[in-house]
Amino acid sequence: MTENERLKLIIDKLHFKTQKEFAEKLNIQSGSLSDIIRGKGGMKISNAIKDKLTLLFHVNQEWLTDGIGEPFLKKGPKVSEAKEGVPYYDISLADSIAESLLLMEDEPEYFVNYKPFNDCTAYLPVYGDSMYPKYASGEIIAVKEVTNFEVLQWGEAYVIMGDDKTNGLRSIKLVHQHQDPDKLILRSSNPNFKGDTVIAKESISSMYIIKGKITRNLI
Repeated sequence: MTENERLKLIIDKLHFKTQKEFAEKLNIQSGSLSDIIRGKGGMKISNAIKDKLTLLFHVNQEWLTDGIGEPFLKKGPKVSEAKEGVPYYDISLADSIAESLLLMEDEPEYFVNYKPFNDCTAYLPVYGDSMYPKYASGEIIAVKEVTNFEVLQWGEAYVIMGDDKTNGLRSIKLVHQHQDPDKLILRSSNPNFKGDTVIAKESISSMYIIKGKITRNLI
């Protein structure tokens, strides 16, 4: 059985009357869902859709991808219809033009009520491989805003948003101490992405420490 066929089985197990109704829950076009189920052109299930399946319905991604384990996980975050929990934004930091995640408070995809991270500011998906293996593309991170740039945890991963002087930097990087107390060193955790970025603290529009991540093994 392919992952596309397992997706169809998930729809049946969740007792959705139509594929259109299921597609609306995932916020995708019903035609796109149909193409995925049929495996049109070798189409696979994207990481973003897999994450939504896990968050919304507790689908076991290992089962969905490889047929390992059970279709559904016993525990996991709960997606709230009301504004309860932490907002999830399905955005790529590279495409974001906001200076702060707080500017997007009225536009989250949904809210996730998961007690270990309920003190966080937002959930965000990870795109790209610059932070692999610490954070892999497709994983969801829980971030909390930092208001004092003078008290940071060296070597930890942060979401950095810079001003015009940084060409609108939007990135996830490990933060290290610079010999100049007014600057920070930003570094990828992936050894294939060599070279450091040095940024002045005054050029940081907003900054968020990554408190944790939601993976197929965690939820």
